[in-house]
Amino acid sequence: MKRRLSALALLALFAALPAQAQDVRLYAGTEGAEAAPPAYTGDEALAQQLNNPLATLITVPIQNNFDYGLGRNRDGFRYTAVAQPVLPFQLNADWNIITRTVIPFAHLERVAPDHETGLGDTLASAWISPARPTSWGLTWGVGPAILVPTGTNRFTSTRQYAAGPTAVAVLTRGPWIGLVLANHIWSLGGTPDDRERVSQSFVQAAIAYTTPQRTTYFVSTESTYNATAGQWTVPIQAGVNQLLRVGTQPIQLGGLVRYYAERPEGGSRWGFQLRLTLVFQR
Repeated sequence: MKRRLSALALLALFAALPAQAQDVRLYAGTEGAEAAPPAYTGDEALAQQLNNPLATLITVPIQNNFDYGLGRNRDGFRYTAVAQPVLPFQLNADWNIITRTVIPFAHLERVAPDHETGLGDTLASAWISPARPTSWGLTWGVGPAILVPTGTNRFTSTRQYAAGPTAVAVLTRGPWIGLVLANHIWSLGGTPDDRERVSQSFVQAAIAYTTPQRTTYFVSTESTYNATAGQWTVPIQAGVNQLLRVGTQPIQLGGLVRYYAERPEGGSRWGFQLRLTLVFQR
């Protein structure tokens, strides 16, 4: 499992790699910038930048996740809606801070004793990142990640605060973009009697290709490791996104299918996602 995850990370970082922490307008040429000329401009560049968690774009992705095959009888179902607003802040001419907040809402069937529905715990991340990529298209960000127990029931919440470091590296090559994002959080303070202590890693690796028609094809994994239980959850995902305009408002529609190559006992076997991303250019 470790060898497979290492191979995925290396593939995502070197095979065709990601974009930079720049507003699309900076690609058009900021005076004194080190970056090479971009593959795209205009809406094509915007479509590519939506793959970049460090882009200085205000976005609100709304994910609808459907997972099947849960539980002992493999007939369980989980629906998870995730709002993931991203807000960038400019510190000065050389540095940005990019914030991302993950707010989940879940509905479970045939997994808990009865159907359960509720808000999940909120994960807030903030990366400090260079305002310009390197001459070969690499940018990076580091910062903290904080878990806040906003969950409304025992099936959707850890009932404890947790925090730890997070880092992301993004690299662009022409129409290709790839990224590796990781964090690890630990429980802060005491642990409720009915909960295990949080010690969890998250690793995202992705490769995406954007066409001149503003269509993006991608493969990715968003893996988690529960260090307390010693258990990986590893989905393999493939999907497509399309940038559109409704009047003057850019939006992105997309989706993916996923197969869980590694999962805990009773975990989901397969699923899919439908996504809408609202984009607000600065």
